Amino acid sequence: MKLWIGNIAPGTPDELVRELVRKYAPDLECTNIQRVEGDGSRPAAVLEFADPPLGKLEAVSMRLNGMFWKERALVVQTLIR
Repeated sequence: MKLWIGNIAPGTPDELVRELVRKYAPDLECTNIQRVEGDGSRPAAVLEFADPPLGKLEAVSMRLNGMFWKERALVVQTLIR
């Protein structure tokens, strides 16, 4: 499963995005981050996880969605692929 995080501040390094998720879900292991730049005004990242516990991604998605981080309100969704 994957976690889509949108409206990330431009220039935010991958490690800071990982740390944000790790803060609220320390048992999740992020295996890959793919950047989705779009037009550059609201960059996003798709984080992939190795065998997340049932319901854990949904819980962290609800926790992070709408959170104000680095002067931006995050938009977070889970992706099943």
